[in-house]
Amino acid sequence: MNIGEIARRAGVSRSTVSYALSGKRPVATSTRRRIQDVIDELGYRPNAAARALKEGRTRTIGLVIPPAGNRLTHMQLDFVASVVDAAARVDLDVLVSPSGRDHDRSFERLISVSRVDGVILMEISLEDSRVRRLQDAGLPFVGIGHTAGDQEMSWIDVDYAGLVRHCVRHLADLGHRRVALVTRSPELVAAGYGPAHRAREGFEKALAERGIDGVEVPCGDDARSGRECVTALLESHPDLTAVTTINEAALPGVQRALADAGLEVPYDFSLTAVAGRTWAEDFHPPLTAADVPALEMGEKAVSLLVERITTPDGPPRHILLAPSISLRSSTAAAPVGRRARTHPNGVR
Repeated sequence: MNIGEIARRAGVSRSTVSYALSGKRPVATSTRRRIQDVIDELGYRPNAAARALKEGRTRTIGLVIPPAGNRLTHMQLDFVASVVDAAARVDLDVLVSPSGRDHDRSFERLISVSRVDGVILMEISLEDSRVRRLQDAGLPFVGIGHTAGDQEMSWIDVDYAGLVRHCVRHLADLGHRRVALVTRSPELVAAGYGPAHRAREGFEKALAERGIDGVEVPCGDDARSGRECVTALLESHPDLTAVTTINEAALPGVQRALADAGLEVPYDFSLTAVAGRTWAEDFHPPLTAADVPALEMGEKAVSLLVERITTPDGPPRHILLAPSISLRSSTAAAPVGRRARTHPNGVR
């Protein structure tokens, strides 16, 4: 028995049967019911497709990632991997779609032709048009991250404000009197990227609480940008002795900039971050950081989305995680007398 025979007996085209089974395009309720009656009569079971048809679902969820032209950070890759693994455990497929820049059509296709039962959004801005679009479409969705007005959406996020605040307090308690916050790319910050703005909030509170000076700089999500960013910081703020960051992709460049300046971590300069545990532990020296549980967050996002799909009228759920700061080897007491820096021309 095949789709052609089902189509013949139901009096529809093969493509209509295919669309009914896959959910890729809408099919009239009466037609869907007629096709299902033939499937039941013939005992046809095309893997999970018949079950999806009975349930009126595609058994596919969408995962909306940053633009495809961007290199995903280790943390973002952990989110993707954990969502795919968690979805597979509950017999769901994942359709990955980029959004932003030139990818608006991809996002629109994802939600406008019944391709998925629900969506998980990554990289959410304080004011995010994708959230409004999903709300207007009535499609269940969950955020890894959240907007400023978050009461009508379910989400899981990290307390960037609180964690950056704790990182700066730790540095201040070690005697550092001028600290820099290295955030994400200028484009993301300008677009209202939530973690960057919340990190700024925590940074400014900690500076005021401890009575120390600070400077915030955006930085591209790559090692080269990290190197350029910190090189410029050291030149403009020679009394800078510590950096905290939410940009793990820039950290190798940050480290190279410090080495270029003849500064050794942690004896001459301290580093803290909000980053994935694996990234922090593999850093040299191991990084004092708030360890973001990216794998747990992706898994929980799938669980929240399944709740939204099965109970669409249920109240939105909000999960804000505040992992502890793991003290490793990248922080130490502020240097009493800064070691002379080695300039590119070799002059000390």
